[in-house]
Amino acid sequence: MTAPRPTPGSSARITEASKREALRTLNRRGSPLGIIGQWMQTFVIAVLLFFFVRAFFVEAFKIPSGSMEHTLLPGDFLLVDKLAYGPEVPFTKLRIPGWRAPQRGDVVVFQFPLDPTENYVKRLVGLPGDTLAMREGTLVRNGSPVSEPYVLHVDPGMDRFNEQFGWQRPYLVRTAEARFADHPSRNNWGPLVVPARSYFVLGDNRDNSNDSRYWGFVPMENVKGRPFVIYYSYAPDSAGNFSFVSGIRWQRLGDRIR
Repeated sequence: MTAPRPTPGSSARITEASKREALRTLNRRGSPLGIIGQWMQTFVIAVLLFFFVRAFFVEAFKIPSGSMEHTLLPGDFLLVDKLAYGPEVPFTKLRIPGWRAPQRGDVVVFQFPLDPTENYVKRLVGLPGDTLAMREGTLVRNGSPVSEPYVLHVDPGMDRFNEQFGWQRPYLVRTAEARFADHPSRNNWGPLVVPARSYFVLGDNRDNSNDSRYWGFVPMENVKGRPFVIYYSYAPDSAGNFSFVSGIRWQRLGDRIR
């Protein structure tokens, strides 16, 4: 049996109908509302992707002060690895396991214990159970002086008693060395023991840093991540017509943070 032959003009009618339908579809897609809808969809996806990456992988951070000189300078922009220690799930207290635990000597970004809305960056020098002290500006950990080649001393001769250090008394080890407990100062304090689930942090600019010496330990859950690279650096005090270019510290771009 042979297939029925198309009647004359049927192909033309189908073709014309298809053309009209395709034209209507194209007009719908090209209408202002259609374009706005597609743009909004792309924008929402991009925003969600940004917050997902920021929450679980990498976050940008700017250095506002000189407390970490000369390791980090005011105007340095850092990328923080949040996977290193395990990111916190937004709006919960749950934390995803990281690929490593914080270690002595790590530079860390954390929520300031006295004001969690502020982020600080310091160097971790004490883990839970460590006994810490400072003698004439030298950090002593578990009875041994610590070599810290990254430390900067800008005013080593100034070492007054500071009442802020009074918070240390409940954590002091009562030994002969504890004579400094009565008059703790910036360069002479301790020994004290770091409690469980806490860290002790110091700024590399040891004579000009608001750190654990003054306000206490950092709870483990406050640690957000480990900065690993300087992706941009700009000298805040740059002046001139082309300061937006001349102020860039080109030699620091891409530097690894150690």
